[in-house]
Formats: sequence, C-alpha cells, structure tokens
Amino acid sequence: FILSLPSDQYMPNFISFSAQTSANQTQDIIMSKLDKRRKGLLGPPVGKKCVLFVDDLNMPQKEQYGAQPPIELLRQWLDNGNWYDRKDTSKIEMIDQTLVTAMGPPGGGRNDITARFTRHMVVIGIDSFTEQAMKGIFSTIMEWHFSTGFEPNY
Repeated sequence: FILSLPSDQYMPNFISFSAQTSANQTQDIIMSKLDKRRKGLLGPPVGKKCVLFVDDLNMPQKEQYGAQPPIELLRQWLDNGNWYDRKDTSKIEMIDQTLVTAMGPPGGGRNDITARFTRHMVVIGIDSFTEQAMKGIFSTIMEWHFSTGFEPNY
C-alpha cells in the first residue's frame, strides 16, 4: 500500500526489525534516508512526507532491564519529535514523517511492547482465518497463477 502512494507527495522508508536490531542501527537507517534541512533538522525532501514502515516491531531482544532500545528510540521521537546525535549529543529534530508498524502476537521470539509506546498507536487486530477462508484465498491465487500460461500438472 505504501508504495502505491503518490511519489510526488510521499517518500517510503522501510525497516524490518530482528532480534539483533540495535537502537544505533535504527537511528542510522532512518537518518540515512532523510535530508538535512538545516543544522539539527532532518526531513524528507521539501514538499514530501516520509512514511516510515517498521515490520516485526516487537522482535528486538529485551535488554537487562526489560526495555527494547530500538523501540525506545522510536518512542522518544514520537514523544518529543527528536532524538540526539550520538557523536556530539546535539538535538536532531525530525519533521514531516509518520510511523506505520506491523507485528505479530508475542511469543516465539516476539516480545510485548510497552504501553508507553503503544499509546501512540492505533492498534488493529486481525483474527486468524479459518481453513475454509485460507483455501478460498489461495485457491483463487493459484488458479490465476496457472491460468497465465503455467501448466497445472504441478
């Protein structure tokens, strides 16, 4: 969906978290896609909005005290509109961005995320599909796939 937004108005930025994702990596990836507007101010090219999509949001490992540093970095940005340069600790404001995230339910390497972060989100939950619904979805996809010239022998 994000890639279908008008490219003259929106700039997509995608990040996939893993158990090994660090706050430093997250900050570097986000900042690398933004333009420096002036000292201490970053944003997408003038006239555009950046849509930052973070997949597997709840994957980063919890540290000793239970925090997930990459998520805390995003929370700091949502709370304050900024974070700090790691070299000289100067304030870096970020403008014209919005955050969209996706994650699976906790368990199997995924962790709970804090209420301090969740308060910034509109949470949408989707129930698991029934077997009949899954067969209907994938049967339609497979029928289309084989109707485009592939032999249905497989």
